[in-house]
Amino acid sequence: MSEFILSPGGARRVDARLERAGLLDLTMEEAGRAVADAVQTSCLDGPVLLLAGGGANGGDALVAARHLLTLGRGVQVLAQPSKHPLTRLNRRRLRAVGGEVRPLNPASLRRAAASAGVVVDGLLGTGFVPPLRPALAEVIEALNTAHDAGMPVVSIDLPSGLDASCAEVAGPSVRADLTVTLMGLKTALLFGEAATCSGRVMLPPLRVPPDWVRREALGTRPDDSAVAALLPVRTAGAHKGTAGRVWIVGGHPGTVGAAALAGLGALRAGAGLVTVHSLADVPLVTPELMVRQHATWDSALPKLRDSGLPDAVALGMGLGPEAVRVAREVLAWGVPTVLDADALHPELAGHGHPQCVWTPHPGEAARLLGVRTPQVTRDPLTAARRLQELLGGTVVLKGGPSVVASADALSVSRGGHPGMASAGMGDTLSGLLAALLGQGLSAGGAAVAGVRLHARAGELAAATHGYGLIATDVSSELGAAWLDLTRS
Repeated sequence: MSEFILSPGGARRVDARLERAGLLDLTMEEAGRAVADAVQTSCLDGPVLLLAGGGANGGDALVAARHLLTLGRGVQVLAQPSKHPLTRLNRRRLRAVGGEVRPLNPASLRRAAASAGVVVDGLLGTGFVPPLRPALAEVIEALNTAHDAGMPVVSIDLPSGLDASCAEVAGPSVRADLTVTLMGLKTALLFGEAATCSGRVMLPPLRVPPDWVRREALGTRPDDSAVAALLPVRTAGAHKGTAGRVWIVGGHPGTVGAAALAGLGALRAGAGLVTVHSLADVPLVTPELMVRQHATWDSALPKLRDSGLPDAVALGMGLGPEAVRVAREVLAWGVPTVLDADALHPELAGHGHPQCVWTPHPGEAARLLGVRTPQVTRDPLTAARRLQELLGGTVVLKGGPSVVASADALSVSRGGHPGMASAGMGDTLSGLLAALLGQGLSAGGAAVAGVRLHARAGELAAATHGYGLIATDVSSELGAAWLDLTRS
């Protein structure tokens, strides 16, 4: 099942609809129970210290405290004053079953943490916008001190102090081992330093009408079964001519490896025939890869166009200073095209078509948008959407994780490995995407399937090679990754 991604505004609108329907109290009960179950399953030892803020996040913590108490778990609750009606109601319910609520401050937190086995952070939710009030910043710093001394921390919805819509950490924030997020994922849980603060993320199912959440969602994170459903399936009568003819247009003296890696990625992703077209002498990295060296693009492009066009093209990897001119002509052919590296240029805005896939990393994305790189990494979802509006077709904003933006959908890939942060990984991905386009996938489908296939191959390569991965390690695992996804 795909998971929804919510903005703070989207989460508020779902809550407002639940309140109008008289369901918000029931949803808080489900949320608190899910938190209690996560604590009970993941943190089996010792009493539980729950920190309840004054808003709905604190209400979830109070419900969790009541469920843990009735399960026989030792429970302590420290809470801020609250005017939220459901939070106050659940404080009364907790007291009705014998629970006690004491005031929260740094000193009371330090005393209570000394006898706790785990702390549940229910201080702030998705409605928080930095900066923190000084008193609460002191509480969070005291909690982080306990965490650094070995205390497990579970956060409700997201670690307190984070801005749900931002991948950056703007000030003091809780460092959690586990975050139990509610109704949908948030930007802060997926990207950058904020995601590091979140630890492992769980999204328990709440019985909220899915259409209500879908309507407010920024996008989705597809699961592996959804990705597997996109991958092409060959019939018994398939042959190399029906498995996709792919051209790699790239390589320039000094950058010949990029085109070769893209070609290898295309072959490993099932393309039937792969040819590298270049002005440089591209190395034959495997005998199955065909290489054609040309004298000039002025003479080569008309001949290529008239020779019978391929099923897909990957363009730009090490292509050099003529990349924009070459890209304009190749795009005019109208065949499915992946644009990477030197072909990612603002001058090409308006020259694309619906079967284009653009694959910038954050630095390239910033150049295309005319902004600084931190503006891209702070909010990759918005950056990907803006790029798609600028360029058309489908955009893959590469990263850990990658974002795929098409005209009618936005998704975030699962998985990958930090060892994939090395040269040539993007070239491999470009060839892989071209292979999927050549086998008949739409631009959006190829992008969603391709980034997850690439990430899964990286995970498998890391299991074999450890930290220092190179691009050929990943391309060699694409077949195993494909098999793994289709078995999921």
